[in-house]
Amino acid sequence: MSIIQPEKGFRAGLDSVLLGASVPEGTHRLLDLGAGVGVAALCALAHSDALSATLVENNGDMAALATENIAANGLSDRAGVLEINATATGAERRALGLATDSFDVVIANPPFFEAGTQAPDPGRAAARHTDGEVGGWIRTAVSCAHAKGEVIFVHLAQVLPQLLAAFDARMGAINVLPIASRPGQPASRVLVRGRKGSRAPMRLLPPLVVHGESGNGFAEPVRSILRGEARLDWHE
Repeated sequence: MSIIQPEKGFRAGLDSVLLGASVPEGTHRLLDLGAGVGVAALCALAHSDALSATLVENNGDMAALATENIAANGLSDRAGVLEINATATGAERRALGLATDSFDVVIANPPFFEAGTQAPDPGRAAARHTDGEVGGWIRTAVSCAHAKGEVIFVHLAQVLPQLLAAFDARMGAINVLPIASRPGQPASRVLVRGRKGSRAPMRLLPPLVVHGESGNGFAEPVRSILRGEARLDWHE
């Protein structure tokens, strides 16, 4: 898989790869909210020939790069990009071609970092800046997922209370996967997954550890995920 990214500004990294690898086997229709240049959706598409994806991105330049990346990887017949704000109203989304109650899985890597830490580059700031309110993103994700669809978000660990409150209000079968840089370190990221129409209890999973005790090498299963050899295991 080849990816074109901006020379400056926000650049997709491990979060996007893990998000793409978190899409469960058997998914047929995927929606990627705030897709950026398309890394998460492209990773998901690489795992399954039966998957199609709709990428939603509000930044026109990033949306154009996502379209280029889809074409460069020979996936134009299975993926397309819509330039829409992830928190637009349902009427606005439908007018721009984004259907509700339609997707098996909706993934999102919402803006990170609170006010006061805005990046100097406008593109990076737009991608990484947030007021801490993720409820609008989750409302859109749940609206777009079908009656038994799933929603998967990756975000900062400190945003977990807001994520859980918004997920729990609309979904069940919530799984929380902490992501830690090294063994014994606190998690810096979380992947949160929920299912519409479910009343199953929440599960807190063992942490996913990115590196070993020392060095910059990746630990398993992250190494295999980065090589495109494995999906994320939700311990089902």
